[in-house]
Amino acid sequence: MTLTQKKPSPFLRAMLRAPIWLYRWKLGWLMGGRFLMLTHIGRKSGLSRQTVIEVVTHDETTGAYYVSAAWREKADWYLNIQKNPNVKVQVRNKVFDARAEQVSVEEAVSRLWAYAQRYPFAFRELVEVMLGENLPPTQETCQHLAQSVPVIALKPVQ
Repeated sequence: MTLTQKKPSPFLRAMLRAPIWLYRWKLGWLMGGRFLMLTHIGRKSGLSRQTVIEVVTHDETTGAYYVSAAWREKADWYLNIQKNPNVKVQVRNKVFDARAEQVSVEEAVSRLWAYAQRYPFAFRELVEVMLGENLPPTQETCQHLAQSVPVIALKPVQ
């Protein structure tokens, strides 16, 4: 069983949530453009929730950011955006309203391939964590990953 096939342990969850404080302290710029903070509405509580997610890619033309739901349906943020796709995104110190939409497998492959080319070592490590396999950064690996892990577009709303 891979790390992302079960809910994160309390310790891992605390570690994954630590970067939220950087954004809250107006230090989001330290995370660069490689991470973003997603503010979403809890599906049960109706309360505002936040999580920091690695950016798969950013479309400069549309302004959309693409992220993957590594923990799939075990990720609260992923379940929350299924119920309410209206979110707020913060990248560096820029904040904007967005709509979350799961992309097709074909588009996910394209976005993951862009990530694999830009960050081959990180891609290899993420595949190991998400799929439990040591696979090279190829389009075939991207296809395999896209069929297993949802890729979400965070599209700015005007």
